[in-house]
Amino acid sequence: MLSPRKAAVVWLALAFQRVLTAQTPLSSQPPRSFDPQLQNDLGQWDLGKAPAANATGHLVFDTANSLLQHWANTHYRIGHTIVPGTVPVGTLLYHGAITGPHLPTALDWVAVEPDHSIIFCRGSVETGCWHLTLTVTRPMKVLYFDGSSATKLPEGTMDTQDLVAWSEMKPNWVQNEEQRIKDLCKWGQKHGVNGFVRMEMNFEIMICNFTSHFEVVSFLHLESTRLGVGPPTDLPEDSITSECTCPCFNSSLSYYRTSVQHAFEVMHSASWRENYPGETRIILDFSGLVSFYDTALVPSLVPRRVGLERWDHRVGGISSEDIEHVQDRLAEALVRQPLTTSGIDWKTVLRVVVDRYASRLELMQYLLNLTLDDRSTFDHAQQVQRQMHTVLLPYTVFAALPLNSSDTANATNSWATPIFRACATSHEASIVARGTILTPSERLLLQAVRETTHEICRIVTKMWASGLMAGVDHFYPPEKRPDNDHIHALMSEWREDLTQLISWLDWSVWVKCRPVCGIEEMCYLPTWPLGFPNTEDDVSPLQSRWDSTSKLWPDPNKGEWKRPQPKCIRRLGPYSF
Repeated sequence: MLSPRKAAVVWLALAFQRVLTAQTPLSSQPPRSFDPQLQNDLGQWDLGKAPAANATGHLVFDTANSLLQHWANTHYRIGHTIVPGTVPVGTLLYHGAITGPHLPTALDWVAVEPDHSIIFCRGSVETGCWHLTLTVTRPMKVLYFDGSSATKLPEGTMDTQDLVAWSEMKPNWVQNEEQRIKDLCKWGQKHGVNGFVRMEMNFEIMICNFTSHFEVVSFLHLESTRLGVGPPTDLPEDSITSECTCPCFNSSLSYYRTSVQHAFEVMHSASWRENYPGETRIILDFSGLVSFYDTALVPSLVPRRVGLERWDHRVGGISSEDIEHVQDRLAEALVRQPLTTSGIDWKTVLRVVVDRYASRLELMQYLLNLTLDDRSTFDHAQQVQRQMHTVLLPYTVFAALPLNSSDTANATNSWATPIFRACATSHEASIVARGTILTPSERLLLQAVRETTHEICRIVTKMWASGLMAGVDHFYPPEKRPDNDHIHALMSEWREDLTQLISWLDWSVWVKCRPVCGIEEMCYLPTWPLGFPNTEDDVSPLQSRWDSTSKLWPDPNKGEWKRPQPKCIRRLGPYSF
Protein backbone atom coordinates (compact mmCIF):
# COMPACT_ATOMS: atom_id res chain seq x y z
CA MET A 1 0.00 0.00 0.00
CA LEU A 2 1.28 3.47 -0.92
CA SER A 3 2.17 5.88 1.82
CA PRO A 4 0.01 9.04 1.99
CA ARG A 5 2.88 11.11 0.58
CA LYS A 6 3.49 8.78 -2.38
CA ALA A 7 -0.23 8.52 -3.02
CA ALA A 8 -0.46 12.31 -3.17
CA VAL A 9 2.42 12.47 -5.67
CA VAL A 10 0.78 9.82 -7.90
CA TRP A 11 -2.57 11.61 -7.72
CA LEU A 12 -0.99 14.95 -8.69
CA ALA A 13 0.85 13.32 -11.61
CA LEU A 14 -2.35 11.70 -12.92
CA ALA A 15 -4.32 14.91 -12.50
CA PHE A 16 -1.67 16.92 -14.32
CA GLN A 17 -1.65 14.36 -17.16
CA ARG A 18 -5.45 14.62 -17.50
CA VAL A 19 -5.19 18.43 -17.74
CA LEU A 20 -2.57 18.16 -20.46
CA THR A 21 -4.47 15.58 -22.50
CA ALA A 22 -7.65 17.64 -22.26
CA GLN A 23 -6.02 20.67 -23.86
CA THR A 24 -6.39 21.25 -27.58
CA PRO A 25 -3.18 22.47 -29.20
CA LEU A 26 -3.43 25.76 -31.08
CA SER A 27 -1.14 24.46 -33.81
CA SER A 28 0.49 21.22 -34.75
CA GLN A 29 3.65 23.07 -35.72
CA PRO A 30 6.16 24.16 -33.10
CA PRO A 31 6.47 27.94 -32.60
CA ARG A 32 9.03 29.61 -34.81
CA SER A 33 10.97 30.78 -31.77
CA PHE A 34 11.90 27.16 -31.07
CA ASP A 35 13.08 26.45 -34.62
CA PRO A 36 16.78 25.57 -34.35
CA GLN A 37 17.39 27.31 -37.69
CA LEU A 38 15.88 30.57 -36.47
CA GLN A 39 18.39 33.32 -35.73
CA ASN A 40 21.35 31.01 -36.22
CA ASP A 41 23.91 33.67 -35.39
CA LEU A 42 25.74 31.74 -32.70
CA GLY A 43 27.67 34.83 -31.64
CA GLN A 44 24.45 36.51 -30.61
CA TRP A 45 23.67 33.62 -28.26
CA ASP A 46 27.11 33.15 -26.74
CA LEU A 47 26.60 32.74 -22.99
CA GLY A 48 30.05 34.20 -22.36
CA LYS A 49 29.60 37.40 -24.38
CA ALA A 50 28.82 40.46 -22.24
CA PRO A 51 27.21 43.67 -23.59
CA ALA A 52 29.40 46.36 -25.14
CA ALA A 53 30.79 48.85 -22.65
CA ASN A 54 29.00 51.77 -24.33
CA ALA A 55 25.65 49.98 -24.74
CA THR A 56 22.69 52.10 -23.65
CA GLY A 57 19.67 49.85 -24.27
CA HIS A 58 19.36 49.10 -20.56
CA LEU A 59 19.47 52.84 -19.78
CA VAL A 60 16.74 53.59 -22.32
CA PHE A 61 14.76 50.74 -20.76
CA ASP A 62 15.12 51.95 -17.17
CA THR A 63 14.45 55.62 -17.87
CA ALA A 64 11.39 54.78 -19.97
CA ASN A 65 10.12 52.39 -17.30
CA SER A 66 10.63 55.11 -14.65
CA LEU A 67 8.78 57.97 -16.34
CA LEU A 68 6.56 60.03 -14.01
CA GLN A 69 7.75 58.04 -10.98
CA HIS A 70 9.05 60.30 -8.24
CA TRP A 71 11.44 57.81 -6.63
CA ALA A 72 13.47 56.91 -9.71
CA ASN A 73 13.65 60.51 -10.91
CA THR A 74 14.85 61.69 -7.51
CA HIS A 75 17.51 58.98 -7.41
CA TYR A 76 18.84 59.99 -10.84
CA ARG A 77 17.81 63.61 -11.12
CA ILE A 78 19.49 64.59 -14.40
CA GLY A 79 16.88 63.81 -17.05
CA HIS A 80 17.58 62.16 -20.40
CA THR A 81 14.05 61.75 -21.80
CA ILE A 82 11.42 64.05 -23.29
CA VAL A 83 7.94 62.65 -23.95
CA PRO A 84 4.70 64.16 -25.32
CA GLY A 85 1.63 63.58 -23.21
CA THR A 86 -1.94 64.57 -22.47
CA VAL A 87 -3.71 65.76 -19.33
CA PRO A 88 -7.19 64.18 -19.48
CA VAL A 89 -10.52 65.94 -19.08
CA GLY A 90 -11.62 66.14 -15.46
CA THR A 91 -8.11 66.31 -13.99
CA LEU A 92 -7.85 68.63 -10.99
CA LEU A 93 -4.89 70.98 -10.79
CA TYR A 94 -3.95 73.51 -8.11
CA HIS A 95 -2.45 76.98 -7.96
CA GLY A 96 -1.35 79.01 -4.94
CA ALA A 97 -2.13 82.65 -5.72
CA ILE A 98 0.41 85.29 -4.76
CA THR A 99 -1.43 88.45 -5.83
CA GLY A 100 -5.01 87.66 -4.80
CA PRO A 101 -8.18 85.90 -6.03
CA HIS A 102 -7.41 86.28 -9.73
CA LEU A 103 -7.04 83.66 -12.43
CA PRO A 104 -3.49 83.98 -13.77
CA THR A 105 -3.46 86.06 -16.92
CA ALA A 106 0.19 85.36 -17.66
CA LEU A 107 2.26 82.19 -17.90
CA ASP A 108 2.32 80.40 -14.57
CA TRP A 109 2.59 77.08 -12.72
CA VAL A 110 0.08 74.56 -11.36
CA ALA A 111 0.66 71.56 -9.12
CA VAL A 112 -0.91 68.12 -9.20
CA GLU A 113 -1.32 68.09 -5.40
CA PRO A 114 -2.71 70.87 -3.19
CA ASP A 115 -0.02 70.13 -0.57
CA HIS A 116 2.51 71.36 -3.12
CA SER A 117 0.67 74.38 -4.51
CA ILE A 118 -0.28 75.71 -1.09
CA ILE A 119 3.38 76.51 -0.47
CA PHE A 120 2.95 79.33 -2.99
CA CYS A 121 -0.30 80.55 -1.40
CA ARG A 122 1.14 83.75 0.06
CA GLY A 123 -0.42 86.12 2.54
CA SER A 124 -0.02 87.55 6.02
CA VAL A 125 -1.54 86.02 9.12
CA GLU A 126 -4.15 88.80 9.14
CA THR A 127 -5.15 88.64 5.46
CA GLY A 128 -4.86 84.90 4.73
CA CYS A 129 -4.18 83.67 1.19
CA TRP A 130 -5.99 82.46 -1.93
CA HIS A 131 -5.86 78.96 -3.35
CA LEU A 132 -7.22 78.05 -6.79
CA THR A 133 -8.51 74.64 -7.91
CA LEU A 134 -8.95 74.08 -11.67
CA THR A 135 -10.38 71.27 -13.75
CA VAL A 136 -9.28 70.40 -17.27
CA THR A 137 -12.17 70.82 -19.72
CA ARG A 138 -10.59 69.34 -22.85
CA PRO A 139 -7.52 67.16 -23.41
CA MET A 140 -4.42 69.29 -22.92
CA LYS A 141 -1.25 68.50 -24.84
CA VAL A 142 1.88 68.68 -22.69
CA LEU A 143 5.57 67.85 -22.93
CA TYR A 144 7.25 65.98 -20.06
CA PHE A 145 10.91 66.37 -19.06
CA ASP A 146 12.05 63.45 -16.90
CA GLY A 147 14.46 63.59 -13.97
CA SER A 148 14.15 66.26 -11.29
CA SER A 149 13.59 68.77 -14.03
CA ALA A 150 12.27 71.60 -11.83
CA THR A 151 15.30 71.35 -9.52
CA LYS A 152 17.26 74.56 -9.82
CA LEU A 153 20.81 73.24 -9.81
CA PRO A 154 23.61 74.08 -12.27
CA GLU A 155 24.59 70.40 -12.47
CA GLY A 156 22.34 69.65 -15.45
CA THR A 157 18.80 69.13 -14.17
CA MET A 158 17.44 71.67 -16.65
CA ASP A 159 19.61 70.79 -19.65
CA THR A 160 16.87 69.17 -21.73
CA GLN A 161 14.53 72.14 -21.22
CA ASP A 162 17.25 74.55 -22.23
CA LEU A 163 17.78 72.68 -25.49
CA VAL A 164 14.08 72.94 -26.35
CA ALA A 165 13.73 76.58 -25.30
CA TRP A 166 17.07 78.01 -26.42
CA SER A 167 18.83 75.30 -28.50
CA GLU A 168 21.69 75.47 -26.01
CA MET A 169 22.28 74.98 -22.32
CA LYS A 170 22.41 78.06 -20.11
CA PRO A 171 23.48 76.99 -16.60
CA ASN A 172 23.78 80.64 -15.57
CA TRP A 173 20.05 81.01 -16.24
CA VAL A 174 19.07 78.20 -13.88
CA GLN A 175 17.00 80.66 -11.81
CA ASN A 176 15.56 82.51 -14.81
CA GLU A 177 12.23 80.70 -14.71
CA GLU A 178 10.30 83.63 -16.13
CA GLN A 179 12.31 83.60 -19.35
CA ARG A 180 12.33 79.79 -19.47
CA ILE A 181 8.54 79.43 -19.36
CA LYS A 182 8.13 82.29 -21.86
CA ASP A 183 10.43 80.68 -24.42
CA LEU A 184 9.17 77.14 -23.85
CA CYS A 185 5.60 78.32 -24.43
CA LYS A 186 6.67 80.22 -27.54
CA TRP A 187 8.17 76.97 -28.88
CA GLY A 188 5.17 74.91 -27.77
CA GLN A 189 2.65 77.21 -29.42
CA LYS A 190 3.87 76.03 -32.83
CA HIS A 191 3.00 72.45 -31.89
CA GLY A 192 -0.19 72.94 -29.87
CA VAL A 193 1.53 72.36 -26.52
CA ASN A 194 -0.10 74.17 -23.58
CA GLY A 195 1.99 72.81 -20.71
CA PHE A 196 5.37 71.45 -19.70
CA VAL A 197 5.53 68.80 -16.97
CA ARG A 198 8.43 68.85 -14.52
CA MET A 199 9.27 67.44 -11.10
CA GLU A 200 10.83 68.74 -7.90
CA MET A 201 9.24 67.96 -4.51
CA ASN A 202 6.25 66.81 -6.57
CA PHE A 203 5.07 67.14 -10.16
CA GLU A 204 4.12 70.51 -11.61
CA ILE A 205 2.97 71.85 -14.97
CA MET A 206 4.09 75.11 -16.54
CA ILE A 207 0.89 76.48 -18.11
CA CYS A 208 1.02 78.64 -21.24
CA ASN A 209 -2.64 79.69 -21.38
CA PHE A 210 -5.08 79.49 -18.45
CA THR A 211 -8.12 80.38 -20.58
CA SER A 212 -7.99 77.59 -23.15
CA HIS A 213 -8.30 74.31 -21.21
CA PHE A 214 -9.56 75.11 -17.69
CA GLU A 215 -12.59 75.85 -15.61
CA VAL A 216 -12.45 77.18 -12.06
CA VAL A 217 -13.67 74.69 -9.46
CA SER A 218 -12.99 76.87 -6.43
CA PHE A 219 -11.04 79.91 -5.31
CA LEU A 220 -10.79 79.53 -1.55
CA HIS A 221 -9.68 82.12 0.96
CA LEU A 222 -7.47 80.12 3.33
CA GLU A 223 -5.54 80.84 6.47
CA SER A 224 -1.97 81.75 5.69
CA THR A 225 0.47 78.86 5.62
CA ARG A 226 3.18 81.28 6.79
CA LEU A 227 5.59 79.58 4.45
CA GLY A 228 8.06 81.50 2.40
CA VAL A 229 11.56 82.80 2.13
CA GLY A 230 13.32 83.91 5.26
CA PRO A 231 11.84 84.40 8.74
CA PRO A 232 8.22 85.51 9.17
CA THR A 233 7.63 89.19 9.84
CA ASP A 234 3.94 89.17 10.65
CA LEU A 235 3.46 86.66 13.48
CA PRO A 236 1.08 87.66 16.29
CA GLU A 237 2.81 88.73 19.48
CA ASP A 238 1.40 85.84 21.50
CA SER A 239 2.92 83.27 19.13
CA ILE A 240 6.49 84.32 19.89
CA THR A 241 8.18 81.97 22.32
CA SER A 242 11.50 83.48 23.32
CA GLU A 243 12.93 80.36 24.90
CA CYS A 244 12.11 78.07 21.94
CA THR A 245 13.65 79.10 18.66
CA CYS A 246 15.01 77.19 15.71
CA PRO A 247 18.41 78.36 14.46
CA CYS A 248 17.69 77.27 10.87
CA PHE A 249 14.66 79.57 10.70
CA ASN A 250 15.77 82.10 13.31
CA SER A 251 12.15 82.52 14.32
CA SER A 252 9.47 81.29 16.65
CA LEU A 253 8.76 77.67 17.49
CA SER A 254 5.23 77.85 16.13
CA TYR A 255 6.44 79.09 12.76
CA TYR A 256 9.14 76.42 12.76
CA ARG A 257 6.71 73.62 13.53
CA THR A 258 4.23 74.71 10.88
CA SER A 259 6.90 75.06 8.21
CA VAL A 260 8.68 71.81 8.94
CA GLN A 261 5.48 69.78 9.16
CA HIS A 262 4.33 71.14 5.83
CA ALA A 263 7.72 70.45 4.29
CA PHE A 264 7.30 66.83 5.33
CA GLU A 265 3.72 66.64 4.05
CA VAL A 266 4.80 67.88 0.63
CA MET A 267 7.31 65.02 0.52
CA HIS A 268 4.69 62.60 1.81
CA SER A 269 2.24 63.55 -0.95
CA ALA A 270 5.00 62.92 -3.51
CA SER A 271 5.52 59.43 -2.08
CA TRP A 272 2.07 58.44 -3.39
CA ARG A 273 3.55 58.62 -6.89
CA GLU A 274 6.95 57.19 -6.05
CA ASN A 275 6.80 53.94 -7.95
CA TYR A 276 4.84 52.30 -10.76
CA PRO A 277 2.41 53.40 -12.14
CA GLY A 278 3.62 56.83 -11.01
CA GLU A 279 1.71 60.02 -11.79
CA THR A 280 -1.37 58.73 -13.61
CA ARG A 281 -2.99 62.11 -14.25
CA ILE A 282 -0.63 62.66 -17.15
CA ILE A 283 -0.88 60.15 -20.03
CA LEU A 284 2.39 59.81 -21.90
CA ASP A 285 2.73 58.94 -25.58
CA PHE A 286 5.61 56.47 -25.65
CA SER A 287 5.47 56.38 -29.46
CA GLY A 288 6.89 59.93 -29.42
CA LEU A 289 9.54 59.40 -26.73
CA VAL A 290 12.91 61.08 -27.33
CA SER A 291 15.90 59.74 -25.39
CA PHE A 292 19.36 61.25 -25.12
CA TYR A 293 20.56 57.67 -24.58
CA ASP A 294 19.56 56.97 -28.20
CA THR A 295 23.01 56.55 -29.73
CA ALA A 296 21.65 56.77 -33.28
CA LEU A 297 19.85 60.05 -32.60
CA VAL A 298 22.47 61.60 -30.31
CA PRO A 299 25.84 60.00 -31.16
CA SER A 300 27.82 62.99 -29.85
CA LEU A 301 27.06 62.04 -26.22
CA VAL A 302 28.53 58.52 -26.49
CA PRO A 303 32.17 59.56 -25.84
CA ARG A 304 31.00 62.00 -23.15
CA ARG A 305 29.76 59.13 -20.98
CA VAL A 306 32.89 56.96 -21.20
CA GLY A 307 34.21 56.19 -17.73
CA LEU A 308 31.43 58.05 -15.92
CA GLU A 309 29.02 56.69 -13.36
CA ARG A 310 25.37 57.08 -14.22
CA TRP A 311 25.03 59.84 -11.61
CA ASP A 312 27.33 61.97 -13.75
CA HIS A 313 25.72 61.45 -17.16
CA ARG A 314 24.90 64.83 -18.65
CA VAL A 315 23.32 66.16 -21.81
CA GLY A 316 26.09 68.76 -21.78
CA GLY A 317 28.48 68.38 -24.67
CA ILE A 318 25.82 67.49 -27.22
CA SER A 319 26.63 68.71 -30.73
CA SER A 320 24.59 71.37 -32.51
CA GLU A 321 23.68 68.79 -35.18
CA ASP A 322 22.27 66.45 -32.57
CA ILE A 323 20.29 69.29 -30.99
CA GLU A 324 18.62 69.81 -34.35
CA HIS A 325 17.92 66.08 -34.66
CA VAL A 326 16.25 66.06 -31.23
CA GLN A 327 14.11 69.11 -32.02
CA ASP A 328 13.07 67.64 -35.37
CA ARG A 329 12.13 64.32 -33.72
CA LEU A 330 10.05 66.15 -31.11
CA ALA A 331 8.27 68.21 -33.77
CA GLU A 332 7.43 65.04 -35.72
CA ALA A 333 6.07 63.35 -32.60
CA LEU A 334 3.87 66.31 -31.66
CA VAL A 335 2.13 66.51 -35.04
CA ARG A 336 1.83 62.75 -35.63
CA GLN A 337 -1.70 61.37 -35.70
CA PRO A 338 -2.46 58.56 -33.18
CA LEU A 339 -3.54 56.16 -35.95
CA THR A 340 -0.01 56.16 -37.35
CA THR A 341 1.45 54.44 -34.28
CA SER A 342 1.43 50.73 -33.45
CA GLY A 343 -0.99 50.96 -30.52
CA ILE A 344 1.39 48.91 -28.35
CA ASP A 345 1.17 49.68 -24.63
CA TRP A 346 4.88 50.20 -24.11
CA LYS A 347 4.47 51.19 -20.49
CA THR A 348 3.09 47.73 -19.74
CA VAL A 349 5.60 45.94 -21.99
CA LEU A 350 8.44 47.45 -19.98
CA ARG A 351 6.81 46.86 -16.63
CA VAL A 352 6.07 43.20 -17.31
CA VAL A 353 9.81 42.59 -17.73
CA VAL A 354 10.57 44.29 -14.42
CA ASP A 355 7.78 42.43 -12.62
CA ARG A 356 8.97 39.10 -13.97
CA TYR A 357 12.60 39.39 -12.94
CA ALA A 358 13.12 42.05 -10.24
CA SER A 359 12.03 40.20 -7.10
CA ARG A 360 13.53 36.87 -8.17
CA LEU A 361 16.92 38.39 -8.96
CA GLU A 362 16.81 40.21 -5.63
CA LEU A 363 16.02 36.99 -3.76
CA MET A 364 18.85 35.15 -5.52
CA GLN A 365 21.26 37.92 -4.58
CA TYR A 366 20.12 37.72 -0.96
CA LEU A 367 20.60 33.94 -0.88
CA LEU A 368 24.06 34.18 -2.41
CA ASN A 369 25.20 36.73 0.18
CA LEU A 370 24.24 34.65 3.21
CA THR A 371 27.01 33.26 5.38
CA LEU A 372 26.85 29.46 5.43
CA ASP A 373 28.57 26.55 7.08
CA ASP A 374 29.72 23.57 5.04
CA ARG A 375 26.85 21.37 6.22
CA SER A 376 24.23 23.53 4.49
CA THR A 377 26.17 24.57 1.37
CA PHE A 378 24.72 21.94 -0.96
CA ASP A 379 21.11 22.53 0.12
CA HIS A 380 21.62 26.27 -0.21
CA ALA A 381 23.02 25.94 -3.72
CA GLN A 382 19.97 23.88 -4.62
CA GLN A 383 17.73 26.68 -3.34
CA VAL A 384 19.39 29.19 -5.65
CA GLN A 385 19.26 26.69 -8.51
CA ARG A 386 15.49 26.26 -7.96
CA GLN A 387 15.00 30.02 -8.32
CA MET A 388 16.87 30.03 -11.62
CA HIS A 389 14.92 26.97 -12.76
CA THR A 390 11.67 28.83 -11.97
CA VAL A 391 12.75 31.85 -14.03
CA LEU A 392 13.64 29.69 -17.04
CA LEU A 393 10.89 27.09 -16.79
CA PRO A 394 8.67 28.66 -19.53
CA TYR A 395 11.65 28.52 -21.89
CA THR A 396 13.29 25.19 -20.96
CA VAL A 397 13.00 23.44 -24.31
CA PHE A 398 13.05 19.71 -23.63
CA ALA A 399 15.21 18.90 -26.65
CA ALA A 400 17.90 21.29 -25.39
CA LEU A 401 18.61 19.49 -22.13
CA PRO A 402 22.17 18.08 -21.88
CA LEU A 403 21.13 14.44 -21.47
CA ASN A 404 22.61 13.41 -24.81
CA SER A 405 24.87 16.34 -25.63
CA SER A 406 28.48 16.03 -26.65
CA ASP A 407 31.30 16.58 -24.19
CA THR A 408 32.20 19.81 -25.97
CA ALA A 409 28.66 21.15 -25.70
CA ASN A 410 28.59 20.23 -22.02
CA ALA A 411 31.91 21.96 -21.36
CA THR A 412 30.77 25.25 -22.89
CA ASN A 413 27.09 24.93 -21.91
CA SER A 414 26.22 25.63 -25.55
CA TRP A 415 23.46 23.04 -25.21
CA ALA A 416 21.52 25.75 -23.28
CA THR A 417 21.52 28.17 -26.23
CA PRO A 418 17.91 27.39 -27.30
CA ILE A 419 16.76 28.11 -23.73
CA PHE A 420 18.71 31.37 -23.65
CA ARG A 421 17.21 32.37 -27.01
CA ALA A 422 13.63 31.47 -26.06
CA CYS A 423 13.92 33.46 -22.84
CA ALA A 424 15.57 36.49 -24.45
CA THR A 425 13.06 36.80 -27.30
CA SER A 426 9.90 36.05 -25.31
CA HIS A 427 8.90 39.69 -24.76
CA GLU A 428 9.58 41.01 -28.25
CA ALA A 429 9.22 38.09 -30.68
CA SER A 430 5.50 38.62 -31.22
CA ILE A 431 6.00 42.31 -32.04
CA VAL A 432 8.68 41.44 -34.58
CA ALA A 433 6.71 38.50 -36.04
CA ARG A 434 3.64 40.66 -36.71
CA GLY A 435 5.70 43.04 -38.79
CA THR A 436 4.15 45.92 -36.88
CA ILE A 437 4.94 49.37 -38.25
CA LEU A 438 6.78 51.19 -35.49
CA THR A 439 7.74 54.83 -35.05
CA PRO A 440 11.44 55.60 -34.48
CA SER A 441 10.69 55.93 -30.76
CA GLU A 442 8.99 52.54 -30.70
CA ARG A 443 11.90 50.92 -32.50
CA LEU A 444 14.17 52.36 -29.82
CA LEU A 445 11.96 50.92 -27.07
CA LEU A 446 11.85 47.53 -28.79
CA GLN A 447 15.63 47.48 -28.99
CA ALA A 448 15.82 48.49 -25.30
CA VAL A 449 13.59 45.55 -24.34
CA ARG A 450 15.66 43.25 -26.55
CA GLU A 451 19.01 44.30 -25.08
CA THR A 452 17.74 44.19 -21.50
CA THR A 453 16.08 40.77 -21.66
CA HIS A 454 19.02 39.41 -23.65
CA GLU A 455 21.42 40.16 -20.80
CA ILE A 456 19.06 38.98 -18.06
CA CYS A 457 18.48 35.69 -19.83
CA ARG A 458 22.16 35.28 -20.71
CA ILE A 459 23.25 35.53 -17.08
CA VAL A 460 20.43 33.45 -15.62
CA THR A 461 20.82 30.72 -18.27
CA LYS A 462 24.59 30.69 -17.76
CA MET A 463 24.18 30.34 -13.98
CA TRP A 464 21.47 27.68 -14.24
CA ALA A 465 23.40 25.62 -16.82
CA SER A 466 26.56 25.69 -14.74
CA GLY A 467 24.57 24.61 -11.68
CA LEU A 468 22.97 21.75 -13.57
CA MET A 469 26.33 20.52 -14.86
CA ALA A 470 27.85 20.90 -11.38
CA GLY A 471 25.22 18.59 -9.93
CA VAL A 472 23.14 20.93 -7.73
CA ASP A 473 19.92 20.77 -9.79
CA HIS A 474 17.36 18.71 -7.87
CA PHE A 475 15.56 17.82 -11.12
CA TYR A 476 18.72 16.21 -12.51
CA PRO A 477 20.57 14.83 -9.46
CA PRO A 478 24.13 13.61 -10.05
CA GLU A 479 25.36 10.14 -9.26
CA LYS A 480 27.72 11.69 -6.73
CA ARG A 481 27.16 14.88 -4.75
CA PRO A 482 29.78 17.56 -5.57
CA ASP A 483 32.27 18.42 -2.83
CA ASN A 484 32.04 21.65 -0.86
CA ASP A 485 35.02 23.29 -2.57
CA HIS A 486 33.34 22.81 -5.94
CA ILE A 487 30.06 24.24 -4.64
CA HIS A 488 31.79 27.25 -3.03
CA ALA A 489 33.55 28.00 -6.32
CA LEU A 490 30.24 27.69 -8.21
CA MET A 491 28.42 30.03 -5.82
CA SER A 492 31.25 32.54 -5.96
CA GLU A 493 30.91 32.60 -9.75
CA TRP A 494 27.14 32.96 -9.42
CA ARG A 495 27.54 35.84 -6.97
CA GLU A 496 29.87 37.72 -9.30
CA ASP A 497 27.63 37.23 -12.33
CA LEU A 498 24.47 38.28 -10.50
CA THR A 499 26.09 41.31 -8.87
CA GLN A 500 27.25 42.55 -12.26
CA LEU A 501 23.80 41.99 -13.78
CA ILE A 502 21.94 43.87 -11.04
CA SER A 503 24.46 46.71 -11.19
CA TRP A 504 24.09 46.88 -14.99
CA LEU A 505 20.27 46.89 -14.87
CA ASP A 506 20.28 49.48 -12.06
CA TRP A 507 16.50 49.36 -11.52
CA SER A 508 15.02 51.77 -8.99
CA VAL A 509 12.86 48.99 -7.49
CA TRP A 510 16.02 47.82 -5.72
CA VAL A 511 16.65 51.26 -4.18
CA LYS A 512 14.91 50.92 -0.83
CA CYS A 513 15.35 51.41 2.90
CA ARG A 514 16.95 48.40 4.56
CA PRO A 515 15.65 47.51 7.06
CA VAL A 516 12.09 48.56 6.20
CA CYS A 517 10.93 51.77 7.88
CA GLY A 518 8.56 51.63 10.86
CA ILE A 519 4.93 52.77 10.87
CA GLU A 520 5.94 56.25 12.09
CA GLU A 521 8.55 56.57 9.38
CA MET A 522 8.76 57.02 5.62
CA CYS A 523 11.52 55.94 3.25
CA TYR A 524 12.99 59.10 1.74
CA LEU A 525 15.57 60.16 -0.84
CA PRO A 526 17.21 63.60 -0.40
CA THR A 527 14.96 65.90 -2.41
CA TRP A 528 15.63 69.45 -3.56
CA PRO A 529 15.55 72.00 -1.98
CA LEU A 530 15.93 70.42 1.47
CA GLY A 531 19.60 70.09 2.37
CA PHE A 532 20.85 71.37 -0.99
CA PRO A 533 23.36 74.20 -1.46
CA ASN A 534 21.84 77.63 -2.05
CA THR A 535 22.66 80.11 -4.73
CA GLU A 536 22.61 83.80 -3.96
CA ASP A 537 19.37 84.39 -5.89
CA ASP A 538 17.63 81.22 -4.70
CA VAL A 539 14.04 82.04 -3.73
CA SER A 540 12.75 78.51 -3.23
CA PRO A 541 10.07 78.03 -0.56
CA LEU A 542 11.17 75.84 2.33
CA GLN A 543 14.84 76.42 1.42
CA SER A 544 16.86 77.45 4.41
CA ARG A 545 20.52 78.01 5.09
CA TRP A 546 22.04 74.99 6.79
CA ASP A 547 23.16 75.64 10.32
CA SER A 548 25.66 73.41 12.07
CA THR A 549 23.60 73.54 15.27
CA SER A 550 20.51 72.19 13.52
CA LYS A 551 19.92 68.54 12.72
CA LEU A 552 16.87 69.25 10.55
CA TRP A 553 18.55 69.38 7.13
CA PRO A 554 21.59 67.36 6.04
CA ASP A 555 24.77 69.37 5.62
CA PRO A 556 25.01 70.30 1.88
CA ASN A 557 28.79 70.45 2.21
CA LYS A 558 28.88 66.70 2.79
CA GLY A 559 27.40 66.07 -0.62
CA GLU A 560 24.57 63.74 0.37
CA TRP A 561 22.46 65.41 -2.33
CA LYS A 562 24.97 64.40 -5.02
CA ARG A 563 24.48 60.65 -4.55
CA PRO A 564 21.03 60.37 -2.90
CA GLN A 565 20.60 57.22 -0.84
CA PRO A 566 17.36 56.05 0.82
CA LYS A 567 16.86 56.57 4.53
CA CYS A 568 13.99 56.48 7.00
CA ILE A 569 12.64 59.83 8.21
CA ARG A 570 9.94 60.47 10.79
CA ARG A 571 6.32 61.03 9.78
CA LEU A 572 5.69 62.76 13.12
CA GLY A 573 7.64 65.41 15.00
CA PRO A 574 10.42 65.89 15.74
CA TYR A 575 11.14 65.90 12.00
CA SER A 576 14.52 65.46 10.38
CA PHE A 577 15.45 65.23 6.72
